Amino acid sequence: RDSTVIVEKLRLELRRGALPLAVLAQLRSEHSGYSLRKELSAKGLEIDEGTLYPLVRRLEKQGLLASEWRADGGRKKRYYRLSGLGREVLELLAVEWRLLNESIDNVMESES
Repeated sequence: RDSTVIVEKLRLELRRGALPLAVLAQLRSEHSGYSLRKELSAKGLEIDEGTLYPLVRRLEKQGLLASEWRADGGRKKRYYRLSGLGREVLELLAVEWRLLNESIDNVMESES
């Protein structure tokens, strides 16, 4: 087996689990889908449209995001932001994320 193929599959699994947290955190301030993608990219998190838009729709369906259509430069754009529930969930997930990272660091650093 080729380790690079295995690592790539596992890397994608890690990213898939972390992306909702990153999107929620970025949407503490309002963004269009395009500006959300740009901001995440500027912070080192590349995410393609085929991944981002279904994720944003799912988070909105779960009640974590609110959105509205607005005219912007002659085009209509949808703007997203955290809902009250989204803010609450983000706070709780951020705590879980930090605890998980700390635990994984401890496991990685320990000798067998």
